[in-house]
Amino acid sequence: MKYFLYCRKSSESEDRQVLSIDSQQSELQRVFGAQENIRIVEVLVESYSAKAPGRPIFDRMLSRIERGEADGIITWHPDRLARNSIDGGRIIHLLDRNILKDLKFSTFTFENNSQGKFMLSIMLGYSKYYVDSLSENVKRGNRAKIERGWRPNLAPLGYVNEKSTKTIIRDPVHFPLIRRIFELMLTGTYSPRHIAILARDQWGFQTPQRRRIGGKPMGMSTVYKILSNPFYTGVIVWGGQTYPGRHEAVVSIDEFERVQEILGKSNRRRPQRHDFPFTGLIRCGACGLMITAEHKVNRFGSRYIYYRCTNRRLGPRCAEPVVQTQDLTAQIFDFLQGLVLPRQIFKQLNELVDEMSGSWKATMHARKNSLEASIKSLTGQMSELTGLRLRNILTDDEFLEKREELKKGEMRLSQQLQSASTDVSTFEPLLDVIALRSNAGFWFENGTTQTKRQILSVTSSNLSLKSKILSIEAKKPFVVEGKKLEKSQLLTYVNDVRTWAYENPEHALALRQLVKALTDKPANDSEFKKAA
Repeated sequence: MKYFLYCRKSSESEDRQVLSIDSQQSELQRVFGAQENIRIVEVLVESYSAKAPGRPIFDRMLSRIERGEADGIITWHPDRLARNSIDGGRIIHLLDRNILKDLKFSTFTFENNSQGKFMLSIMLGYSKYYVDSLSENVKRGNRAKIERGWRPNLAPLGYVNEKSTKTIIRDPVHFPLIRRIFELMLTGTYSPRHIAILARDQWGFQTPQRRRIGGKPMGMSTVYKILSNPFYTGVIVWGGQTYPGRHEAVVSIDEFERVQEILGKSNRRRPQRHDFPFTGLIRCGACGLMITAEHKVNRFGSRYIYYRCTNRRLGPRCAEPVVQTQDLTAQIFDFLQGLVLPRQIFKQLNELVDEMSGSWKATMHARKNSLEASIKSLTGQMSELTGLRLRNILTDDEFLEKREELKKGEMRLSQQLQSASTDVSTFEPLLDVIALRSNAGFWFENGTTQTKRQILSVTSSNLSLKSKILSIEAKKPFVVEGKKLEKSQLLTYVNDVRTWAYENPEHALALRQLVKALTDKPANDSEFKKAA
């Protein structure tokens, strides 16, 4: 009789104790290969789970048996053939029709009669039961682990699985770099492509080496996955639901949602062939169109960059002259130098911060109480929501949607409560403004193309170029003040900064990330020397 020798092993947990494919094949060849009444037509090898139908090699084998290419199958155990009811039923049906005449197993004796098929059905049914039971046990274990605040399976990039405690901890090598990726994205001027290039060329970022994957430079798709993964906010999304995690968060929920907004905007941007620091920020003072930049080579072979009006409207061409990049850069540098606070005002502001710290601590204490009350209110709403569902007032979909909303709000408030402190961080918006005003010229002069663009976009607005002269307005709160201010004027300025930060949280966050990125750069990031 002609037989197919079929060997299968899945890479999943169901087959951890099963012999390798090579071991199965050698053992079956040893037992059945030398028998005179057996002719092995072909050895078929498949690495595929049998818990669901759809194995390509197995399906083709049964089709070939129906065409008469073989009379039987040799395999290690019945569970190598099927662990689901459909494939098991096909085997029994072929035996009933006498198309499949025999089955031979290394660990199980089969006879093609009613009793043999009955025992085979029991073995195949037990194989299905084993898979189903294993799946339920795994799901139960995953649920228990999630309820304890830990994500099942492999930890995302930036974290490592702690085997002894079965928890997830920060990766000392990659965690700071993941945080850096989010910080750069939050500035609003870095694209995922720029970040991937920066990580590859300047940071030497290599993904962790695993058994089959890793050990390669970070790609742009990996950057997108990182920036879109809510796990980095300290939450776990599993089975379509959100759970609070106990792992250390990389960013807050508010920062993460800001990144999603930036990603949505960046998807609509047109790709640029060259990176110019000021394109898209300046308009022509004559016709109102945007200013663009070009690389040029003069007749002596010298390369230079100049900025000009895009001039794409119908009608006469714009007569505004071109401006070389060094002339434009010098005018921007002069503007930034004008933002520097006089030493006397700088000293007065620091003294005012020290003086106001007591009252601000009381404000932070009140904020903590308010946050705790809000969290308690949300917990009560969760209980009421469960009661509404138990009384069938809400449908499952309505219950899950509202529950998800309340849980996300509770986690956001918990993060805010955790970050609320009475130290100098309460003055962050003011200190960020002071830091940028004091160092903007230095950072601009010594920074990269991206740094120049970030500083200009954060500090200025309504940029227009006419007759080679750049007109710039300082953004609030970078409006240039006098050389000396009275205390009442300083208080007004401090309150203006606080009001601006409260009313423009996205801009304040972009400022925070920019200042943090410029003052706290990794050791291997030598973009410029840190300002004194």
